[in-house]
Amino acid sequence: MKTKLSQLYETDFNLWIEQTVNHLKKGNLDALDLDNLIEEISDMGRNNRREIFSRLKVLLMHLLKWQYQPEKRTNSWINTIDEQREQLELILRDSPSLKPYLADIFAECYQKAVRGTVNETNLPKETFPVDCPFSQEQVLNWDYFPENSF
Repeated sequence: MKTKLSQLYETDFNLWIEQTVNHLKKGNLDALDLDNLIEEISDMGRNNRREIFSRLKVLLMHLLKWQYQPEKRTNSWINTIDEQREQLELILRDSPSLKPYLADIFAECYQKAVRGTVNETNLPKETFPVDCPFSQEQVLNWDYFPENSF
């Protein structure tokens, strides 16, 4: 049988959050909708990991375009690079335990970034190194922009 709070989860998510927070603050643990609360907390971690993956991929794509298409560099690319670095910095500052995850996905993100860059630029895949030409430190460094070094 569904509780009132679990029904609220399906009909008014924001109110469900407010009431869940109130129950937690008051120590009313018996009133909690534990199944949905556990699911939401688990999803928060997955969402952070997905966002790190997505932002790292976009950042790597723009660094590749910056390096391999210098004649097409724009302020828009700089803004995109800066925005991805800023958002990654914020996520990792809020959740420092995700720093190892960034290292774990770095190579996979690079491979997907190469595929995305090939699709966007029509440059042959062979243009890009098999392994990422940038270190994780360079990628996250606000002052780092690759030059034509190929």
